[in-house]
Amino acid sequence: MSRQPPFPFDVRVAPASRAGWRARWFHIIFGHDDAPGRLFDLVLIIAILSSILVAILDTVEDVHVRFDGIFYALEWIFTVAFTFEYVMRLLVVARPRRYALSFFGVIDLLAVLPTYLSLFIAGSQYLLVIRAVRILRIFRVLKMTRYVGEADLLWGTLVRSRRKIFVFISTILTLVLIFGAMMYLVEGPENGFTSIPRAMYWAVVTMTTVGFGDITPHTTLGQMLTSLIMLVGYSIIAVPTGIFAAELAAGIRDARQQATCGQCQMKGHQPDARYCRGCGAPLGGTDVG
Repeated sequence: MSRQPPFPFDVRVAPASRAGWRARWFHIIFGHDDAPGRLFDLVLIIAILSSILVAILDTVEDVHVRFDGIFYALEWIFTVAFTFEYVMRLLVVARPRRYALSFFGVIDLLAVLPTYLSLFIAGSQYLLVIRAVRILRIFRVLKMTRYVGEADLLWGTLVRSRRKIFVFISTILTLVLIFGAMMYLVEGPENGFTSIPRAMYWAVVTMTTVGFGDITPHTTLGQMLTSLIMLVGYSIIAVPTGIFAAELAAGIRDARQQATCGQCQMKGHQPDARYCRGCGAPLGGTDVG
């Protein structure tokens, strides 16, 4: 049975040494199987969420005025902590350059870079730039992606269903083009449909049942066509969900069949198995692959 495609943001790292403090810290930072590794992950996730909360609250004017000093101190605490974490990751891996250029390496750098950049951008005319740079701290939420074990399963599901999703999106784009051209012909510029691209924008908004109301049909034929588009939108809105759900169920079934018992390393369990058929250990914490 074939393995699911690897998660594209995953980077396989090796320790810089097999013994010493580097090996120990590599096991803590990149490992998730024992108490120190899980504690490190938990503390890091709490720090990430806290830093994001600070960045969000700092954009609220009233809160910013009252707690500006506290937010500033907390931001530097988080920045120093994430900087230490980034440096430690580079020190304990065998190929620091490879990790630094990987997806998570870039994200780790972006997590600390905005705060340091704000030190070098001075002057009132640059205040808006500083504010925009500081907002980039929100990308710290991407640091948590590496701790979601189901990311491989979700990505494999998307890869397996990519052709069906591509056909579905192509059909939607074709319908948008057809309905947009028809509405441009029926309503015309005098009713707000000034071009086919603008009519296509209206078709997308209508088909997705959002309906901003900035462009509305005025003719009877246009309103009838709008009703048809909305019905089509309701009928197709569940299609990609069904495709993804079916592939996800198949992926979960295959993963369960490939599940390896963490106790006796036995493979080949039934799709609905919850316990190892060899030693009786729970399969919830098994490694898939």
